Amino acid sequence: MAVRMKDIARDLGVSVVTVSKVLRNHSDISEATRQRVLQRMKELNYQPNLTARALVTGRSYIVGLVVPDLVHPFFAQLAKGISAVLRGQGYSLILASSEEDPELEFEEINRLLARSLDALIIASTQSSAEGLRRLRESETPCILIDRMFEDFPASFVGVDDVRVGEMATEHLIAIGCRRIAHIRGPQVSTAFGRLEGYRRALARHGMEPLPGYIPAATVGDDNSEARGWNAMRQLLELDPLPDGVFCYNDPAAMGAMNAILDAGLRIPEDIAIIGCGNVHYGASLRVPLSSIDQQSAAIGEQAAKLALKLMESKRAARPKQVLLEPRLVVRASTQRWAAP
Repeated sequence: MAVRMKDIARDLGVSVVTVSKVLRNHSDISEATRQRVLQRMKELNYQPNLTARALVTGRSYIVGLVVPDLVHPFFAQLAKGISAVLRGQGYSLILASSEEDPELEFEEINRLLARSLDALIIASTQSSAEGLRRLRESETPCILIDRMFEDFPASFVGVDDVRVGEMATEHLIAIGCRRIAHIRGPQVSTAFGRLEGYRRALARHGMEPLPGYIPAATVGDDNSEARGWNAMRQLLELDPLPDGVFCYNDPAAMGAMNAILDAGLRIPEDIAIIGCGNVHYGASLRVPLSSIDQQSAAIGEQAAKLALKLMESKRAARPKQVLLEPRLVVRASTQRWAAP
């Protein structure tokens, strides 16, 4: 017979309300009582009836996450950060991938909303906010991560992508690069911001991109390594060759590095490369990759904490923007000589 909350309450001489508050991680339960209840739950292998709890509380204790690519290390780290925070508060995370397809993203959002989510976190692949209007009608708390829309009233957690572009480009200038190209990303806010930052940094130094130094935008974040390789092959056909390249993300930078090495050129002596994302294996590449660290796990943690606050709020909260500070991580791919 299944163990019930009242069985645990009877065994410990506490009320069912106390057991319930422990399950919900309520703050007005003493640590000693919390540990007694948790220990007894473990001894009895107690499993909460989530359906019953949802009927009583009006909550599903489920948060949805929609990202463009589940394989991309940035989004994987982001999901890990979200899950760690939610798990500690008794919530489950359901993941969905849009595969950088706006129509598929609509479908995934609709499927998740049909589950009566308590909140939805999205790194959207939409080119405009028009497709997200239904979220406002659903009244489900929504947090945008990594990619934002100026005209959509939702909370956002990410970095200042203009600053990211400036930092990467300034670093290449600091190590002596004067012909700097940019392998740009898809038609989303992150790519637009990083491109703008690249242009601003060049302009501050009286420089501008040479013809062909910004290859055509890629379609999406999926298969970025192949896209980076193809874009770099285009750059290698130019005269003069770029002596530095800022890539929209780390996978694109890895593809670009492979193209450079395949052509018999040296990194960073002939062409210096910097990416964005600081993927966890960046230091283990043939040429360890310099990158701008976006604090991907921290973005996930902040998004989860914000979601919890919105779910606890008794009334609609004003959208909040949380911007984390990007930081430069210098490795061999730009260590041509010491940067200031």
